Amino acid sequence: MENNNCLFCKIIAGEIPAYKVYEDENFLSILDINPVNLGHTLIIPKKHFVNIFDAPIEIFPFVGEIIKKLAEAVKIGTNADGLNIIMNNNRAGGQLIDHSHIHLVPRFENDGFQNWKGKGGETEQEFKNIQISIKENLISHLK
Repeated sequence: MENNNCLFCKIIAGEIPAYKVYEDENFLSILDINPVNLGHTLIIPKKHFVNIFDAPIEIFPFVGEIIKKLAEAVKIGTNADGLNIIMNNNRAGGQLIDHSHIHLVPRFENDGFQNWKGKGGETEQEFKNIQISIKENLISHLK
């Protein structure tokens, strides 16, 4: 399934050049051209899925395998001190391109990139309420 207006679909089709680091029948991995740090790599399914909510469950065992292989290659290839694995979903989650993708971000001591900080101030009752809500929804999705 291809989306003719999608930047990543155009890259996958070869219409737009990219710095490819990995490709197989299901995935393409490229360097992000606006990286947090040099070596910031994207893992992109070749089939067009908007995000994690749109992607079929069958794709995830393959995603995990690719993440493991590429994370090690990115960390070693960039001589990074650490690595973030990030998947933004929907605009509120920071997703800018509506094609499912995972970021492998090499991290270096004192690189200035800030991870989020918790808001704090949640009550015990709020934790209990959200715990119940998530567990109820998990049960309905496991059926």
